[in-house]
Amino acid sequence: MNPFSLTGKTALIAGASRGIGQAIAEGVARAGAHTILAARSLPALADIARSLRAEGLQADAVELDIASRDSREKALEAIPDVDILINVAGINLRKRFTDYTPEEYDRILNTNLHGIFEFTQGVGKRMIARGQGGKVVNIGSLTSILGLPYLTVYTITKSALAGFSRALAAEWGQYDIQVNCIAPGFILTDLNREMWQKPEMQNWLASVQPNQRMGSAEDIAPLAVYLSSPGANYVTGQVIAVDGGFSTCSVWPFQPAS
Repeated sequence: MNPFSLTGKTALIAGASRGIGQAIAEGVARAGAHTILAARSLPALADIARSLRAEGLQADAVELDIASRDSREKALEAIPDVDILINVAGINLRKRFTDYTPEEYDRILNTNLHGIFEFTQGVGKRMIARGQGGKVVNIGSLTSILGLPYLTVYTITKSALAGFSRALAAEWGQYDIQVNCIAPGFILTDLNREMWQKPEMQNWLASVQPNQRMGSAEDIAPLAVYLSSPGANYVTGQVIAVDGGFSTCSVWPFQPAS
């Protein structure tokens, strides 16, 4: 048996219409899973699912606004039981802490945390009742493990996802359900592309990170596939950074004399 194959599994990716979510959905489908892509933009999901089916893979689309309880409940009614849940959905807003409005705070927390909590609850109840184990992979952030400026509310949610993953891993281990969190580093997506076009940002990253390039969504997907696979059956409660070494290493201009 290939320990990295997802053949015979059903995977649900919440937040699969672009970027990291799309790359993960494509990776999971190509590993053999029947893949259900969920997000607000149903036409975009349908296009991705159609392309995957054209490759001979199994893929379907379902509408899901993770911040809406009504949408979450409708999505749960529409999907079959799943073996794998990957929570990618999230939003961000970079501002000074003192400038966030109550509405912005609520919107970020409802999307990045409260919605994921309730959706995982709904999927997890069925996963437990079925009695065949499962996988939950949450997509956190570098801010799950360290502080960065102008991201206070986002950091609240992503730090919470890391703790949520550890606590849920401890609780659901008895059901043979593994729960882990991926902490992506500086990944170029449509949401941050404008910021990273600035030369000062590019130069800064190259000066401090061992792997000097920006990450891509395709750098995240293989770990998500692995954590969804039988090969990760003994991996649970982990927060794993995919960040070019940023969170664990530092570089400097010193060079030893030759």
